[in-house]
Amino acid sequence: MSLLPRTAEEFSSAEYWEKFFKKRGEKAFEWYGDYNKLCGVLHKYIKVQDKVLVVGCGNSELSEQMYDVGYKHLTNIDISETVVNNMNQRNAERRPGLTFHQVDATKTPYEDACYQAALDKGTLDAMASEEEGALARNMLTEVGRVLSVGGRYVCVTLAQESVIKLAVEHFVQLGWAVRLHCLQEENRTEEDSFALPVFVLVCTKFRQPMPTPILEMCLGEDGASVRHTHVSELLSAVREHQAYSVLRKRLRMNTDANSNLSLTLCHAKTGLPRYTLTIQDSPPGAKVPRANQFAIFIVPQGSETAWLYSSGEGRRQLAASANFRRLVIVSMHRNQEYTDMQAVQSELSPVVMDLAPPGMPANHQVPFLSVGGDLGWREEVSRGVSQLSGEYCVENVKGEDGELYRRLVFLSNAALVQSESHLVSSNTATSQKKKNKRKAKASAAPVASSTSLTVDSGFLCCAHHEVMVACLAMLGVGMPQNKDIPVSVLLVGLGGGGLPQFLRDFMPNVTIEVVELDPVVLEVAKQWFGFQPDDRLTVTLGDGLERICALEKEGGHLFDAIMFDVDNKDSTLGMSCPPAAFVETPILQKVCNLLTPRGLFILNLACRDPALRKSVLERVSGVFPTILSRKIEEEINEVLLCTRGEKETSDATHILPSLNQAAKNLQSALCSSGTEPSRRPHIDIAELLKDLRIV
Repeated sequence: MSLLPRTAEEFSSAEYWEKFFKKRGEKAFEWYGDYNKLCGVLHKYIKVQDKVLVVGCGNSELSEQMYDVGYKHLTNIDISETVVNNMNQRNAERRPGLTFHQVDATKTPYEDACYQAALDKGTLDAMASEEEGALARNMLTEVGRVLSVGGRYVCVTLAQESVIKLAVEHFVQLGWAVRLHCLQEENRTEEDSFALPVFVLVCTKFRQPMPTPILEMCLGEDGASVRHTHVSELLSAVREHQAYSVLRKRLRMNTDANSNLSLTLCHAKTGLPRYTLTIQDSPPGAKVPRANQFAIFIVPQGSETAWLYSSGEGRRQLAASANFRRLVIVSMHRNQEYTDMQAVQSELSPVVMDLAPPGMPANHQVPFLSVGGDLGWREEVSRGVSQLSGEYCVENVKGEDGELYRRLVFLSNAALVQSESHLVSSNTATSQKKKNKRKAKASAAPVASSTSLTVDSGFLCCAHHEVMVACLAMLGVGMPQNKDIPVSVLLVGLGGGGLPQFLRDFMPNVTIEVVELDPVVLEVAKQWFGFQPDDRLTVTLGDGLERICALEKEGGHLFDAIMFDVDNKDSTLGMSCPPAAFVETPILQKVCNLLTPRGLFILNLACRDPALRKSVLERVSGVFPTILSRKIEEEINEVLLCTRGEKETSDATHILPSLNQAAKNLQSALCSSGTEPSRRPHIDIAELLKDLRIV
């Protein structure tokens, strides 16, 4: 029969503990470790001559062992009559000075300031679940009353967030100093041991309350203390240590190639995220050389969002090519400084052995792998806050191809690049020859200053943007008979403005209206991505759905192409583009009504949920008879090209000849746009359209 409580509330029940100790008998029950594990930190804060109140002593041997090493002034209290009687009987002869009393820790009979220390091993954790912590607060108030100035409350706890938050906030309000020790266990292999680390909370009483909270965290019993400014920072550090301990326990056992375990390590002084470690194991049965047990791969700065490093399938491919039994993939965080590869290796070396696969020899040399042997390069050029999307940053990065790129990233989803543009030196815009020479020397040359860089509007960094442009070939753009026919486009979603700028700069006779919800995004696009509206490229600030409804209601507005390229802020759904409301049947019908007879609806769809994707396709096909899909290699995105024509009954092969000719016409139109050769678009229309398939 299990002796663990069925619910957390039972921990604070006197009836539960009475029953617990009657069933357990005299066998000691050691919550969170015994004296040997705790003695180092206990001796640090509790002097042998101190009068100590042991709160909720249970039948632990801790008090007995402390008594044996010289602590003769221990007062042990517990709510259970059974345990008190048993402990008194057990110690009557060998330890006559060690007594146990049946006392409620929330209402003790002791005088004010009569103890120099209060020791609690698991009692706070047991009581904090009752009545939203009221019982625990009463106990902590009583502890504060009986402790003298300079006295310490020493609590051994698992530091579950609700528990540790309650205790820390209680003593901070009283003006006490608060310190936490995280006791990481070495070489722990017991299957039934706690996955969470044990913490020791030490709260010190001052004569005058401290005006500024003293909040400290230490690793181990003797680790250097790290000062935190706010309770939330201390709690964040606790969560980090807990996550690390849980990960260590899981990694002691074999994981599978799909487990996708990850951990974020924070800077010891600032508490800010510094590294994210993702563990990728080789699949069962993989032929891995015996020497290739374990390796660390450092992702270059600025490449964290690349498919190879950010997706599960990409990381599996990376691990397969490295061919190690376990590969730890390390990403570096923004707003952190990294000196060089050697410094990063030195910083990570003490940590990574905890993540080694089971059975690996302790003296095994762990190689550090990288691309090109350096850390990459990243420069933040702007940071701000959007009321709609939160904090954002604009950064320049050096790609693995040696080229420079500018990105817009919303920090609420830092793994996703919201917009990206290719950067070139201002001087190269007038000299293609010099550009080629610099490109050959990119890896050796210093990175150009931000002020000397401009956005290359002829380069679309997003593959789905290239496909969306290529789809416009279906309109017959570039055909001789259509050279004077205007093309009108409605685009929902601006981002950095790369897509609409490309259309304006390189497609003949095109006019674009962009609808953007966030005014901050528009300002960022103008300031950092070279976005320049004019009479052919206008921006309407507002909700895209409302704009579509208003245009249909007004009448007289028809578009040759309507494009949806808008991200979904709700990360709980399996669809990151577009928001669900954009693919509801009533909106899709309004979109159809706003198209000219030859009009196209082009949708950037990013959906991880197969059932949700099927539902979206059913709704779209209910409005648009013909849907062609072009999936983006190594991404979840696919571009849907929807027309009002009759539904095709087979694959797209029989229409490819005409589509190929249309692609050639559009390619010719783009390349003869009147721009300088160095700024002509880097896009292959025919190649982008060849994998179109009927849905």
